[in-house]
Amino acid sequence: MTETATPRDIVLIVDDSPEALGFLTEALEQSGFSVLIATSGASALNIVDRITPDIILLDAVMPGMDGFDTCLRLKANPAASPVPVVFMTGLTETEHVVRALEAGGVDYLTKPINIDELRARIRVHLTNARSAQSARVALDAAGRHLLAVSGEGKIRWSTPQATRLVNAATGSDEGLDAVSGHIRGWMKTRSTARENTFAIQQAGQASLQLSFLGAIGADEYLFRLTAENRLSDEEILRQHFSLTQRESEVLLWIAKGKSNRDIGEILGLSARTVTKHLEQIYVKLGVENRASAAVKAAHILHE
Repeated sequence: MTETATPRDIVLIVDDSPEALGFLTEALEQSGFSVLIATSGASALNIVDRITPDIILLDAVMPGMDGFDTCLRLKANPAASPVPVVFMTGLTETEHVVRALEAGGVDYLTKPINIDELRARIRVHLTNARSAQSARVALDAAGRHLLAVSGEGKIRWSTPQATRLVNAATGSDEGLDAVSGHIRGWMKTRSTARENTFAIQQAGQASLQLSFLGAIGADEYLFRLTAENRLSDEEILRQHFSLTQRESEVLLWIAKGKSNRDIGEILGLSARTVTKHLEQIYVKLGVENRASAAVKAAHILHE
Protein backbone atom coordinates (compact mmCIF):
# COMPACT_ATOMS: atom_id res chain seq x y z
CA MET A 1 0.00 0.00 0.00
CA THR A 2 1.47 3.33 -1.11
CA GLU A 3 1.10 6.32 1.20
CA THR A 4 0.32 9.70 -0.30
CA ALA A 5 3.31 11.97 0.19
CA THR A 6 2.62 15.15 2.13
CA PRO A 7 3.42 18.18 -0.05
CA ARG A 8 6.60 19.90 1.08
CA ASP A 9 6.61 23.56 2.02
CA ILE A 10 8.48 25.62 -0.55
CA VAL A 11 11.20 27.98 0.67
CA LEU A 12 12.63 30.57 -1.72
CA ILE A 13 16.15 31.65 -0.69
CA VAL A 14 17.39 34.90 -2.21
CA ASP A 15 21.12 35.56 -1.69
CA ASP A 16 24.01 36.60 -3.92
CA SER A 17 26.45 34.39 -1.99
CA PRO A 18 26.90 30.86 -3.46
CA GLU A 19 28.28 29.68 -0.10
CA ALA A 20 25.22 30.89 1.80
CA LEU A 21 22.87 29.40 -0.80
CA GLY A 22 24.59 26.02 -0.64
CA PHE A 23 24.64 25.93 3.17
CA LEU A 24 21.00 26.97 3.58
CA THR A 25 19.72 24.75 0.76
CA GLU A 26 21.32 21.63 2.20
CA ALA A 27 20.13 22.35 5.73
CA LEU A 28 16.54 23.11 4.73
CA GLU A 29 16.22 20.18 2.33
CA GLN A 30 17.38 17.87 5.11
CA SER A 31 14.64 19.41 7.26
CA GLY A 32 11.96 18.42 4.75
CA PHE A 33 11.54 21.62 2.74
CA SER A 34 11.59 22.08 -1.02
CA VAL A 35 14.05 24.85 -1.83
CA LEU A 36 14.14 27.35 -4.68
CA ILE A 37 17.13 29.65 -5.05
CA ALA A 38 17.65 33.10 -6.56
CA THR A 39 20.93 34.99 -6.70
CA SER A 40 19.37 38.43 -7.21
CA GLY A 41 16.21 40.41 -6.56
CA ALA A 42 15.28 40.35 -10.24
CA SER A 43 15.66 36.56 -10.35
CA ALA A 44 13.45 36.24 -7.26
CA LEU A 45 10.70 38.32 -8.89
CA ASN A 46 10.85 36.13 -12.01
CA ILE A 47 10.53 32.95 -9.94
CA VAL A 48 7.57 34.29 -7.94
CA ASP A 49 5.78 35.19 -11.18
CA ARG A 50 5.75 31.44 -11.97
CA ILE A 51 5.73 29.75 -8.55
CA THR A 52 4.37 31.05 -5.26
CA PRO A 53 6.59 29.89 -2.40
CA ASP A 54 5.30 29.34 1.13
CA ILE A 55 8.01 31.53 2.69
CA ILE A 56 10.91 33.66 1.43
CA LEU A 57 14.35 34.06 3.01
CA LEU A 58 15.78 37.30 1.67
CA ASP A 59 19.31 38.67 1.96
CA ALA A 60 19.11 42.36 2.81
CA VAL A 61 22.37 43.46 1.14
CA MET A 62 22.75 42.49 -2.52
CA PRO A 63 24.23 44.32 -5.50
CA GLY A 64 21.77 46.04 -7.82
CA MET A 65 18.30 45.62 -6.33
CA ASP A 66 18.80 45.15 -2.59
CA GLY A 67 16.59 43.05 -0.35
CA PHE A 68 14.48 45.99 0.82
CA ASP A 69 13.51 47.01 -2.72
CA THR A 70 13.00 43.36 -3.67
CA CYS A 71 10.58 42.92 -0.76
CA LEU A 72 8.63 46.03 -1.74
CA ARG A 73 8.29 44.66 -5.29
CA LEU A 74 7.23 41.25 -4.00
CA LYS A 75 4.58 42.78 -1.76
CA ALA A 76 3.18 44.70 -4.75
CA ASN A 77 2.42 41.34 -6.41
CA PRO A 78 -1.06 40.20 -5.18
CA ALA A 79 -0.07 36.53 -5.40
CA ALA A 80 3.11 37.02 -3.37
CA SER A 81 1.83 39.66 -0.95
CA PRO A 82 0.62 37.19 1.74
CA VAL A 83 3.90 35.20 1.63
CA PRO A 84 5.99 35.84 4.77
CA VAL A 85 9.43 37.31 4.11
CA VAL A 86 12.24 36.75 6.61
CA PHE A 87 15.26 39.00 6.11
CA MET A 88 18.80 37.69 6.55
CA THR A 89 21.36 40.34 7.36
CA GLY A 90 24.75 40.86 8.88
CA LEU A 91 23.60 44.36 9.78
CA THR A 92 22.27 44.75 13.30
CA GLU A 93 21.76 48.50 13.26
CA THR A 94 18.24 49.49 14.29
CA GLU A 95 17.71 51.47 11.10
CA HIS A 96 18.22 48.35 8.97
CA VAL A 97 15.90 46.26 11.12
CA VAL A 98 13.22 48.96 10.89
CA ARG A 99 13.73 49.24 7.15
CA ALA A 100 13.28 45.49 6.75
CA LEU A 101 10.00 45.54 8.65
CA GLU A 102 8.76 48.64 6.82
CA ALA A 103 9.47 46.92 3.49
CA GLY A 104 7.04 44.16 4.48
CA GLY A 105 9.26 41.64 6.22
CA VAL A 106 7.80 39.71 9.16
CA ASP A 107 11.13 38.87 10.82
CA TYR A 108 14.89 39.06 10.45
CA LEU A 109 17.87 36.83 11.26
CA THR A 110 21.44 37.97 11.67
CA LYS A 111 24.28 36.21 9.90
CA PRO A 112 25.85 33.75 10.42
CA ILE A 113 22.50 31.93 10.41
CA ASN A 114 21.77 29.47 13.21
CA ILE A 115 19.94 26.62 11.48
CA ASP A 116 17.93 25.51 14.52
CA GLU A 117 16.70 29.07 15.03
CA LEU A 118 15.95 29.40 11.32
CA ARG A 119 13.87 26.20 11.29
CA ALA A 120 11.91 27.31 14.36
CA ARG A 121 11.13 30.73 12.90
CA ILE A 122 10.11 29.26 9.55
CA ARG A 123 7.63 26.94 11.28
CA VAL A 124 6.14 29.82 13.28
CA HIS A 125 5.69 32.07 10.25
CA LEU A 126 4.26 29.27 8.10
CA THR A 127 1.70 28.56 10.84
CA ASN A 128 0.82 32.25 11.14
CA ALA A 129 0.48 32.62 7.38
CA ARG A 130 -1.86 29.62 7.17
CA SER A 131 -4.00 30.98 10.01
CA ALA A 132 -4.29 34.32 8.23
CA GLN A 133 -5.19 32.59 4.96
CA SER A 134 -7.83 30.45 6.70
CA ALA A 135 -9.34 33.59 8.19
CA ARG A 136 -9.51 35.23 4.77
CA VAL A 137 -11.17 32.18 3.24
CA ALA A 138 -13.72 32.21 6.08
CA LEU A 139 -14.39 35.90 5.52
CA ASP A 140 -14.83 35.31 1.79
CA ALA A 141 -17.30 32.51 2.47
CA ALA A 142 -19.22 34.67 4.93
CA GLY A 143 -19.74 37.31 2.27
CA ARG A 144 -18.21 40.11 4.30
CA HIS A 145 -17.29 43.42 2.71
CA LEU A 146 -13.77 43.65 4.16
CA LEU A 147 -10.37 44.76 2.97
CA ALA A 148 -6.95 45.15 4.58
CA VAL A 149 -4.30 47.75 3.85
CA SER A 150 -0.70 48.40 4.83
CA GLY A 151 0.27 51.34 7.00
CA GLU A 152 0.79 53.32 3.79
CA GLY A 153 -2.74 52.60 2.62
CA LYS A 154 -1.81 50.02 -0.03
CA ILE A 155 -4.37 47.24 -0.50
CA ARG A 156 -3.05 43.98 0.94
CA TRP A 157 -6.20 41.91 0.26
CA SER A 158 -9.90 42.33 -0.29
CA THR A 159 -12.80 39.90 -0.05
CA PRO A 160 -14.58 39.34 -3.40
CA GLN A 161 -17.69 41.01 -1.98
CA ALA A 162 -15.76 44.15 -1.08
CA THR A 163 -14.12 44.28 -4.50
CA ARG A 164 -17.50 44.01 -6.25
CA LEU A 165 -19.00 46.70 -4.00
CA VAL A 166 -16.13 49.11 -4.69
CA ASN A 167 -16.18 48.49 -8.43
CA ALA A 168 -19.95 48.99 -8.57
CA ALA A 169 -19.77 52.22 -6.57
CA THR A 170 -16.90 53.66 -8.60
CA GLY A 171 -18.08 52.35 -11.96
CA SER A 172 -14.61 50.94 -12.59
CA ASP A 173 -12.86 47.57 -12.54
CA GLU A 174 -9.94 49.38 -10.87
CA GLY A 175 -12.03 50.78 -8.02
CA LEU A 176 -9.68 49.46 -5.34
CA ASP A 177 -6.92 51.74 -6.62
CA ALA A 178 -9.13 54.79 -6.06
CA VAL A 179 -10.20 53.59 -2.62
CA SER A 180 -6.56 52.98 -1.69
CA GLY A 181 -5.79 56.64 -2.34
CA HIS A 182 -8.64 57.78 -0.09
CA ILE A 183 -7.58 55.41 2.70
CA ARG A 184 -4.00 56.62 2.45
CA GLY A 185 -5.13 60.23 2.84
CA TRP A 186 -7.40 59.35 5.76
CA MET A 187 -4.67 57.44 7.61
CA LYS A 188 -2.32 60.41 7.29
CA THR A 189 -4.82 62.97 8.57
CA ARG A 190 -6.73 60.98 11.24
CA SER A 191 -6.21 62.94 14.43
CA THR A 192 -7.73 60.69 17.09
CA ALA A 193 -8.35 57.00 17.57
CA ARG A 194 -12.08 57.72 17.82
CA GLU A 195 -12.32 58.86 14.21
CA ASN A 196 -12.87 55.39 12.82
CA THR A 197 -15.40 56.01 10.05
CA PHE A 198 -15.21 58.07 6.88
CA ALA A 199 -17.09 58.26 3.60
CA ILE A 200 -15.98 58.43 -0.02
CA GLN A 201 -18.47 60.39 -2.08
CA GLN A 202 -19.11 59.14 -5.61
CA ALA A 203 -20.55 60.93 -8.60
CA GLY A 204 -23.25 58.28 -8.97
CA GLN A 205 -26.06 57.34 -6.63
CA ALA A 206 -24.05 55.93 -3.73
CA SER A 207 -21.16 56.76 -1.47
CA LEU A 208 -18.89 54.27 0.21
CA GLN A 209 -18.50 54.30 3.97
CA LEU A 210 -15.36 52.72 5.42
CA SER A 211 -15.13 51.71 9.06
CA PHE A 212 -11.68 51.08 10.54
CA LEU A 213 -11.83 47.86 12.58
CA GLY A 214 -8.23 47.80 13.84
CA ALA A 215 -4.84 46.20 13.20
CA ILE A 216 -4.87 42.46 12.45
CA GLY A 217 -1.17 41.81 11.94
CA ALA A 218 2.17 43.35 11.22
CA ASP A 219 1.46 46.38 9.03
CA GLU A 220 -2.06 45.13 8.19
CA TYR A 221 -5.19 47.16 9.00
CA LEU A 222 -8.77 45.99 8.50
CA PHE A 223 -11.69 48.05 7.12
CA ARG A 224 -15.37 47.21 6.61
CA LEU A 225 -17.17 48.73 3.62
CA THR A 226 -20.81 49.67 3.28
CA ALA A 227 -22.61 51.49 0.48
CA GLU A 228 -24.71 54.43 1.60
CA ASN A 229 -27.61 55.02 -0.73
CA ARG A 230 -28.19 58.76 -1.02
CA LEU A 231 -31.65 58.41 -2.51
CA SER A 232 -34.64 59.27 -0.31
CA ASP A 233 -37.01 56.45 0.60
CA GLU A 234 -39.63 57.96 -1.72
CA GLU A 235 -37.15 58.02 -4.60
CA ILE A 236 -36.11 54.42 -3.98
CA LEU A 237 -39.75 53.29 -4.16
CA ARG A 238 -40.48 55.50 -7.15
CA GLN A 239 -37.59 54.11 -9.18
CA HIS A 240 -38.03 50.49 -8.18
CA PHE A 241 -41.75 50.25 -8.86
CA SER A 242 -42.04 52.93 -11.60
CA LEU A 243 -44.38 55.03 -9.48
CA THR A 244 -45.28 58.68 -9.77
CA GLN A 245 -43.92 61.01 -7.12
CA ARG A 246 -47.28 61.14 -5.32
CA GLU A 247 -47.74 57.35 -5.51
CA SER A 248 -44.31 56.80 -3.94
CA GLU A 249 -45.23 59.19 -1.09
CA VAL A 250 -48.49 57.34 -0.45
CA LEU A 251 -46.74 53.95 -0.53
CA LEU A 252 -44.10 55.11 1.93
CA TRP A 253 -46.77 56.09 4.47
CA ILE A 254 -48.57 52.78 3.85
CA ALA A 255 -45.29 51.00 4.69
CA LYS A 256 -45.17 53.03 7.91
CA GLY A 257 -48.61 51.76 8.91
CA LYS A 258 -50.64 54.93 8.32
CA SER A 259 -54.36 54.77 7.46
CA ASN A 260 -55.85 56.39 4.35
CA ARG A 261 -57.25 59.18 6.52
CA ASP A 262 -53.84 59.85 8.12
CA ILE A 263 -52.12 59.84 4.73
CA GLY A 264 -54.68 62.30 3.36
CA GLU A 265 -54.04 64.68 6.25
CA ILE A 266 -50.24 64.37 5.95
CA LEU A 267 -50.16 64.91 2.19
CA GLY A 268 -53.12 67.31 1.94
CA LEU A 269 -55.20 64.90 -0.14
CA SER A 270 -58.81 63.81 0.02
CA ALA A 271 -59.58 60.24 1.10
CA ARG A 272 -60.89 59.55 -2.42
CA THR A 273 -57.62 60.71 -4.01
CA VAL A 274 -55.60 58.51 -1.66
CA THR A 275 -57.78 55.55 -2.63
CA LYS A 276 -57.23 56.26 -6.33
CA HIS A 277 -53.45 56.36 -5.81
CA LEU A 278 -53.64 53.08 -3.90
CA GLU A 279 -55.46 51.41 -6.78
CA GLN A 280 -52.61 52.34 -9.14
CA ILE A 281 -50.01 51.27 -6.58
CA TYR A 282 -51.60 47.82 -6.25
CA VAL A 283 -51.49 47.34 -10.01
CA LYS A 284 -47.85 48.42 -10.31
CA LEU A 285 -46.73 46.26 -7.37
CA GLY A 286 -48.82 43.27 -8.47
CA VAL A 287 -50.61 43.00 -5.10
CA GLU A 288 -54.24 43.05 -3.99
CA ASN A 289 -54.23 44.87 -0.65
CA ARG A 290 -52.43 47.42 1.47
CA ALA A 291 -50.80 44.82 3.73
CA SER A 292 -49.08 43.16 0.77
CA ALA A 293 -48.06 46.56 -0.59
CA ALA A 294 -46.58 47.51 2.79
CA VAL A 295 -44.59 44.27 3.00
CA LYS A 296 -43.23 44.69 -0.52
CA ALA A 297 -42.22 48.31 0.09
CA ALA A 298 -40.56 47.49 3.40
CA HIS A 299 -38.58 44.71 1.77
CA ILE A 300 -37.15 47.10 -0.85
CA LEU A 301 -36.32 49.79 1.70
CA HIS A 302 -34.44 47.38 3.95
CA GLU A 303 -32.45 45.47 1.34
